[in-house]
Amino acid sequence: MRSFFIIVITMTVLASCQTQKGITKDSDSRLKIEEAESDSTQYELLIFDIKFDSFLVTQPPMEFYSQDYYETWNIQYVTEWNIRHNNPTRYGDFYETQIDYFQSIDYGIELNYKLYYYFLFIEKEYGITLVKRAKTSI
Repeated sequence: MRSFFIIVITMTVLASCQTQKGITKDSDSRLKIEEAESDSTQYELLIFDIKFDSFLVTQPPMEFYSQDYYETWNIQYVTEWNIRHNNPTRYGDFYETQIDYFQSIDYGIELNYKLYYYFLFIEKEYGITLVKRAKTSI
């Protein structure tokens, strides 16, 4: 029925030398990030699809593109993902988790890299086009 994979973007707030408040579920069962009490906040991306790690190791290294590049695409992908999440009658239940990704937060290059390639993985593995990209010809 439902695929065994679920993207759970659990950008877990890890604060060094401070107690973290953690992640809580709100009434419509989206995951939210609560702010930590420290300046050194880190975020973690958890992806529950056993095929993703194998896909990721075949991609260019993290430094191949800039963090700005990844962020620009991630904003577009997250926007489309959340539109589909909010319209299950039109798009189905594939997009069961809302992604809370905010332009104003610096998630770092590692998280942006993994999130970007997760969206490309979804497109390749499941044949779902989230964002139409221009085709380049040589």
